Amino acid sequence: MSLTPDLAIRATRAAFNRALAEADLTAIEPLLTANAVLVTGTDSAIITGRKAQLIAWKREFAARERAIYTRTPEMITISSVEPIAFEHGSWRGAAASNGHILASGAYTAKWRKIDGEWRIEAELFLTLA
Repeated sequence: MSLTPDLAIRATRAAFNRALAEADLTAIEPLLTANAVLVTGTDSAIITGRKAQLIAWKREFAARERAIYTRTPEMITISSVEPIAFEHGSWRGAAASNGHILASGAYTAKWRKIDGEWRIEAELFLTLA
Protein backbone atom coordinates (compact mmCIF):
# COMPACT_ATOMS: atom_id res chain seq x y z
CA MET A 1 0.00 0.00 0.00
CA SER A 2 1.49 3.34 -1.02
CA LEU A 3 1.31 6.39 1.20
CA THR A 4 -0.70 9.47 0.32
CA PRO A 5 1.48 12.42 -0.75
CA ASP A 6 0.83 14.11 2.62
CA LEU A 7 1.96 11.05 4.59
CA ALA A 8 4.92 10.41 2.28
CA ILE A 9 6.17 13.98 2.81
CA ARG A 10 5.66 13.72 6.58
CA ALA A 11 7.58 10.42 6.61
CA THR A 12 10.42 11.93 4.59
CA ARG A 13 10.49 14.95 6.91
CA ALA A 14 10.74 12.58 9.90
CA ALA A 15 13.65 10.80 8.18
CA PHE A 16 15.34 14.17 7.58
CA ASN A 17 14.90 15.11 11.27
CA ARG A 18 16.41 11.76 12.32
CA ALA A 19 19.35 12.27 9.98
CA LEU A 20 19.98 15.72 11.48
CA ALA A 21 19.79 14.36 15.03
CA GLU A 22 22.18 11.54 14.15
CA ALA A 23 24.52 13.77 12.07
CA ASP A 24 24.04 11.37 9.16
CA LEU A 25 25.06 13.05 5.88
CA THR A 26 24.52 9.82 3.95
CA ALA A 27 20.85 9.81 4.99
CA ILE A 28 20.38 13.52 4.20
CA GLU A 29 21.81 13.39 0.67
CA PRO A 30 19.00 11.47 -1.11
CA LEU A 31 16.30 13.59 0.57
CA LEU A 32 17.41 16.75 -1.26
CA THR A 33 17.06 17.54 -4.95
CA ALA A 34 20.35 18.24 -6.74
CA ASN A 35 19.60 21.98 -6.86
CA ALA A 36 17.97 22.30 -3.43
CA VAL A 37 17.99 25.79 -1.93
CA LEU A 38 18.04 26.68 1.76
CA VAL A 39 17.56 30.24 3.07
CA THR A 40 18.60 30.51 6.72
CA GLY A 41 16.36 32.12 9.30
CA THR A 42 18.48 34.81 10.87
CA ASP A 43 20.90 36.19 8.30
CA SER A 44 19.11 34.93 5.17
CA ALA A 45 22.23 33.18 3.91
CA ILE A 46 21.42 31.23 0.74
CA ILE A 47 22.83 27.73 0.42
CA THR A 48 22.30 26.46 -3.12
CA GLY A 49 22.67 22.86 -4.21
CA ARG A 50 22.77 19.51 -2.46
CA LYS A 51 26.57 19.50 -2.29
CA ALA A 52 26.69 22.94 -0.65
CA GLN A 53 24.07 21.90 1.89
CA LEU A 54 25.98 18.73 2.76
CA ILE A 55 29.12 20.80 3.31
CA ALA A 56 27.17 23.19 5.56
CA TRP A 57 25.67 20.30 7.55
CA LYS A 58 29.08 18.65 7.91
CA ARG A 59 30.42 21.89 9.36
CA GLU A 60 27.37 22.18 11.65
CA PHE A 61 27.77 18.58 12.87
CA ALA A 62 31.42 19.24 13.75
CA ALA A 63 30.67 22.40 15.75
CA ARG A 64 31.87 22.39 19.34
CA GLU A 65 28.42 23.46 20.57
CA ARG A 66 26.32 21.46 18.09
CA ALA A 67 22.63 22.21 17.67
CA ILE A 68 20.04 19.67 16.65
CA TYR A 69 17.44 21.15 14.32
CA THR A 70 13.92 19.78 14.10
CA ARG A 71 11.22 20.78 11.64
CA THR A 72 7.62 20.03 12.60
CA PRO A 73 5.11 20.15 9.73
CA GLU A 74 1.78 21.80 10.49
CA MET A 75 0.26 21.95 7.00
CA ILE A 76 1.09 20.31 3.68
CA THR A 77 -0.50 21.51 0.45
CA ILE A 78 -0.27 19.21 -2.57
CA SER A 79 -0.51 20.67 -6.06
CA SER A 80 -3.21 19.15 -8.24
CA VAL A 81 -1.43 20.14 -11.47
CA GLU A 82 2.27 19.35 -10.87
CA PRO A 83 4.23 16.84 -8.71
CA ILE A 84 5.03 19.52 -6.13
CA ALA A 85 3.92 20.45 -2.63
CA PHE A 86 4.39 23.08 0.09
CA GLU A 87 5.04 22.27 3.73
CA HIS A 88 4.53 24.89 6.45
CA GLY A 89 5.53 24.41 10.05
CA SER A 90 7.72 25.33 12.98
CA TRP A 91 11.40 24.66 13.58
CA ARG A 92 13.71 24.70 16.54
CA GLY A 93 17.39 24.32 17.21
CA ALA A 94 18.30 22.70 20.52
CA ALA A 95 21.71 22.27 22.10
CA ALA A 96 22.85 18.68 21.61
CA SER A 97 24.45 18.71 25.07
CA ASN A 98 21.38 19.57 27.14
CA GLY A 99 18.35 20.11 24.86
CA HIS A 100 18.15 23.85 25.67
CA ILE A 101 16.31 25.64 22.83
CA LEU A 102 18.76 28.01 21.12
CA ALA A 103 16.47 29.36 18.40
CA SER A 104 13.08 28.64 16.85
CA GLY A 105 10.68 29.93 14.27
CA ALA A 106 8.59 29.15 11.21
CA TYR A 107 9.50 27.56 7.89
CA THR A 108 8.15 26.73 4.48
CA ALA A 109 9.49 23.92 2.31
CA LYS A 110 8.81 23.14 -1.32
CA TRP A 111 8.82 19.47 -2.29
CA ARG A 112 9.05 17.80 -5.68
CA LYS A 113 8.23 14.19 -6.52
CA ILE A 114 11.09 12.73 -8.55
CA ASP A 115 11.18 9.09 -9.67
CA GLY A 116 8.33 8.30 -7.28
CA GLU A 117 9.97 9.89 -4.21
CA TRP A 118 9.27 13.24 -2.53
CA ARG A 119 12.43 15.36 -2.24
CA ILE A 120 13.10 18.75 -0.65
CA GLU A 121 13.58 21.38 -3.34
CA ALA A 122 13.66 24.52 -1.19
CA GLU A 123 13.42 25.57 2.45
CA LEU A 124 12.91 29.10 3.80
CA PHE A 125 13.28 29.80 7.52
CA LEU A 126 12.17 32.67 9.75
CA THR A 127 13.75 33.04 13.19
CA LEU A 128 11.16 34.14 15.76
CA ALA A 129 12.89 33.35 19.07
